[in-house]
Amino acid sequence: MRITILQGAFLPVPALRGGAIEKAWEALGRSFSEKGHSVTHVSRLCDGLPNEEKTGSVIHLRVKGSNAVRNPFILKCLELPYVLRAKRVLPETDILVTHAFWAPIFLHAEKFGKLYVHVGRYPKGQMKLYRKASRFQVPSESIAKAVKQEIPDREQFVSVLPYPLGWNVPEHEPIEGRPRRILYAGRLHPEKGVKELLDAFEGIPESKREGWTLRIIGPWKENQGGGGEEYLAKLKETQRKLGPCAEICEPVFTPSQLTDEYRQARIFAYPSLAEKGETFGLAVLEAMSCGCVPFVSSLECFREFIETPSTGFAFDHKAGNWRDALQRGLVQTLASESKHESVSIEARKIAKSFELEKVSARYLEDFARLLL
Repeated sequence: MRITILQGAFLPVPALRGGAIEKAWEALGRSFSEKGHSVTHVSRLCDGLPNEEKTGSVIHLRVKGSNAVRNPFILKCLELPYVLRAKRVLPETDILVTHAFWAPIFLHAEKFGKLYVHVGRYPKGQMKLYRKASRFQVPSESIAKAVKQEIPDREQFVSVLPYPLGWNVPEHEPIEGRPRRILYAGRLHPEKGVKELLDAFEGIPESKREGWTLRIIGPWKENQGGGGEEYLAKLKETQRKLGPCAEICEPVFTPSQLTDEYRQARIFAYPSLAEKGETFGLAVLEAMSCGCVPFVSSLECFREFIETPSTGFAFDHKAGNWRDALQRGLVQTLASESKHESVSIEARKIAKSFELEKVSARYLEDFARLLL
């Protein structure tokens, strides 16, 4: 098959600035090519990357994009010229994968193949505009429900396929050999509950968190999806009160750096509050693959691969006193240290089904069905 992947306007591939969608499709494109398919990857030109290059068997084409902004209307306006530039370099193909907002409207199936729309964000009414789409692919059942509500007459076009891990699940390592560390790795943004995590950790009596540390890693700049300098300052203010038992670090993006971080933590905390922003939770799954015990909010997408208490812990983010619920949940997770080893083992088993080769094969099967 000839497969073209058109990313959005705001982040590059390779994922030098992070981004779950960019990381996932970079890995999938590589896997497709290794299975003998012709793959072209179109993404943002920035960070010194060349306009055109070949990595392995994947052809990369890059066009000028933009930095992300907070205003959603301006964001859509910035992406339009990117899609029009990309249209000029797109090759003829069998399958065109895209999550760019305007692409399903301006790209025609006659030249660019079956339009495979990846819905990596909670839909906001735009699905009904995508009449040219041959498939609406979503990473979780929770997003599938939202998409089907927007296009009830095209439910059969929706396909649920998860994001893959960027690596194979490492061999099991006993969790007691790790530092007693709680790790958060993701965007430093209000919707992720990072400030509330710091507050909860600070509010736990020292006798109940003795020996534990909290490490927070992630992009904070607005053009990388973070909450900006003002939000970072709030986080650091709380971190200073905690002293050496809490730290806020610059982001890491390479797989080797990320796995190093995961394998040096016992608990991975991801208290996201993004009811209509969280679509899968790839960071949580990555941490589970490295043996971390997950502690998450009760978002529906997390419940698809975390079952408390066998494969992780959770708190009710919809509770009226959800900040207290977060703190109680964190205390319970710390107090359940004797169960961490068994949870770690089970979490790895769950993550193994999301390894790249297994997931990419499912995507190729879905592509093939469209070409019958």
